[in-house]
Amino acid sequence: MRVKYFADTDTLLVQLSDAAPVETRELDENLYVDVDAAGHVVSFTVEHAGDAGVVDEFSYERILASSESPAA
Repeated sequence: MRVKYFADTDTLLVQLSDAAPVETRELDENLYVDVDAAGHVVSFTVEHAGDAGVVDEFSYERILASSESPAA
């Protein structure tokens, strides 16, 4: 997963996959979802992300699956 914020356009792009998008679907005037040929979401874009307050802070936490052990 890659997250990019473009300050000049106040746009947030979250790439979930390296698959090529074949269609962009508009969910509302500021939220767009890109899907691949199989209909799987590969990325989403948030326009006016700063105005919406979604880029003020970014945190990420990985929760281990019960079959995983923590790295030593």
